[in-house]
Amino acid sequence: MKESRPTSFDIAYRAGVSQSTVSRALRNSPLVSEETRCKIQEIALELNYKVDKNARNLRARSTCTIALLLCEDHGTANSVINPFFLSMLGSITRACANQGYDLLVSFQQASEDWNSDYVDANRADGIIFLGYGDYVTYVEKLNRLTDAGAQYITWGPVLPGQPGFSIGCDNFNSACKATKHLIKLGYSNIAFIGDISEHSPEFSARYEGYCKALRAAGIDVNPQLQVTAETFEDSGYQAIKILQERGVEYDAVFGASDLIAIGCMMALEEFGYIIPDDIAVMGFDDIPMSAYTHPPLSTVRQDTNKAGELLVENLLQLVSGEVIESKLLPAELIVRGSCGAKKGGRKQNPAA
Repeated sequence: MKESRPTSFDIAYRAGVSQSTVSRALRNSPLVSEETRCKIQEIALELNYKVDKNARNLRARSTCTIALLLCEDHGTANSVINPFFLSMLGSITRACANQGYDLLVSFQQASEDWNSDYVDANRADGIIFLGYGDYVTYVEKLNRLTDAGAQYITWGPVLPGQPGFSIGCDNFNSACKATKHLIKLGYSNIAFIGDISEHSPEFSARYEGYCKALRAAGIDVNPQLQVTAETFEDSGYQAIKILQERGVEYDAVFGASDLIAIGCMMALEEFGYIIPDDIAVMGFDDIPMSAYTHPPLSTVRQDTNKAGELLVENLLQLVSGEVIESKLLPAELIVRGSCGAKKGGRKQNPAA
């Protein structure tokens, strides 16, 4: 006679807990204590218990799939995916696997209809968004998802009254810290390169942090030292040309992203500046490329591993009907060769 397969009820009996607790423990739910979770998982291993995903999905009316939507957002060269988001992909994939979920990765252009593709068609239990391009247009789509009852979470700004839930970087305090570092090195005419309008709230928060650091040091904020730029190299490259045309004096550049900062470095070198002897450069993101520029780029590192874990964990809590909150994560200042103590006697335009 064929031996029957062990069930979650068998595990519950052995562990002295309810079947629902067993189900949560096998999903690594934070609702179950670590001690109980380990006990249940050890019993499951001893019994050679295998989760029947089809049966579980049918009972829960769940796809056990998370959709990761990489939204159109400029990257390097002709790419429309920012490499910063690609660095988060591995962490999200690993976190999904640990929770017993599949990950459906899709690239979304600004014109596409997220609601009909993923919510109405029941292709995923919840959605994670990375990237947004124009934030004003993006929020309009999020409002439609909210109206449709979709479960989603975004990586991005955390703003009052915004739809849904977000996990993001503490852009304000991180940029303030980076700017204070430049000031401590002796720089006082620090240019900020990035879009500070409502279309780019993360860059705007970084600009506000930059302004706070300047004012705290008794340095006036000079609007001529701010140039609008999008998140790709050529935009940073063109921004330096604009600064040169303005004829304004600057001794350091703070790019609102690494891609912008790298473009700035290319332009500065073409104008004959030596980095950091003539002009220091600071970025933001710590994409892999930043460690391999010449000189290596000082930047602000966002913890993409922690971010990926929290995005998955909070989305699944939301799907389960639990209460979650938007949150900001701290970032780390990474000092490399593009920033050094200021040296005197620099000419404003050595190529002139």
